Amino acid sequence: MTTDFSRLRREDLLKTACEVIAEQGFGHTRTLDISRAAGVSQALLFYHFDTKDRLFAQAFGHAARLHLESLAYIEDSAASPLERLRALLRRCSPATPSDEWRLWIDAWAEAMRSSELEEISRRIDARGRSLLRSIIEDGLRMGAFACGDPEDAVWRIFALIDGLALQTHVHPKVLSRRRAATLLRTAVAAELGVAAENL
Repeated sequence: MTTDFSRLRREDLLKTACEVIAEQGFGHTRTLDISRAAGVSQALLFYHFDTKDRLFAQAFGHAARLHLESLAYIEDSAASPLERLRALLRRCSPATPSDEWRLWIDAWAEAMRSSELEEISRRIDARGRSLLRSIIEDGLRMGAFACGDPEDAVWRIFALIDGLALQTHVHPKVLSRRRAATLLRTAVAAELGVAAENL
């Protein structure tokens, strides 16, 4: 019972930490900000997480687990390759107005200085690429897609998603979310030989 409560408490703290970090950024967030938002003392925060760096890494790991669970749901789906592709593009869309993208973008910057964040972000990226490649290969086997090199296509598609996300969330007045979504659909359609309106 105590262990279950402690696990729930940690999950709540990690969720709150993600929200605060997404709002303020890794560089501007203090443990005091997180403890206040969670309605707990800093002592309790440090009881669960030894250091600020550890808390930040585990918060990002928490967000990563949720993202990976959503990818697993798409992977396990019995839907067609085109339907799974649509679901993956919706899940990873740079046009999605969410705190999640702000967290990812900030974490990428921090990952250049934190081996823990680098490992987590690399694992998420690899999982997304693996899922997209399996969708493309399934689509090729079923004749739904036409793609000469799935691996190269995967890299180009995810590079575009990440680049468009940076533009729409860092420079929102330069590139609208609607335009970003259109650019992504058009590029993916060209990569996989499908009509853009089907995506």
